[in-house]
Amino acid sequence: MDLSGIGAVLFDMDGTLVDSDAAVERAWERWASEYAVEPAAALAIAHGRPADQTIRRLLPALDEAAVAVAAARQLALQYDDLSDVTATPGAHELLSTLARSGLPWAVVTSADVRLAEARLGAAGIVPPVLVTVQDVREGKPAPEGYLRAAALLDVPPARCLVVEDAEVGLRAGRAAGAMTAALKGLDGDVRLDDLGQLARRFQAATAAS
Repeated sequence: MDLSGIGAVLFDMDGTLVDSDAAVERAWERWASEYAVEPAAALAIAHGRPADQTIRRLLPALDEAAVAVAAARQLALQYDDLSDVTATPGAHELLSTLARSGLPWAVVTSADVRLAEARLGAAGIVPPVLVTVQDVREGKPAPEGYLRAAALLDVPPARCLVVEDAEVGLRAGRAAGAMTAALKGLDGDVRLDDLGQLARRFQAATAAS
């Protein structure tokens, strides 16, 4: 795919810019034990989704008040678990490349603002635009978060590249009308081994322009 027409890059956070997979799994495993849910069932669907969406699927008998309590508990388990949270391979290289190229970027995450700022801070990343689950009415796979980020950057969604490591997020990017770059063997307009690979592709596109 030709990257010369890209006007902005919209990143997922967990597993894309920030390596927090271990912390996410620890939190869901502990939450699952507290709520008598099979941990493997929780981990199979939790990645990339807002906590309340995952909980509704796991415990459909809960009413909305109980879902809110369960989601708050799940987030509470994650807030202070930052011991092994770091930037993903190539993340800082890619963000430096975007800065040199003058390309705007944003983070769109299913986390709330407290958790997003904690994890991004642990990874040494300060996004110019941050869209969290608190900024949208409907989380991924709905496109609202990516559409909001594109609007805040004043770039048409069709000129945005959404970078994701979860199928639910790629679905959100496609629904927003953006191009997609996929990690972890998933299928997008661009398939990536790591973010350093995308940095080098942007460097080549800049050199050729």
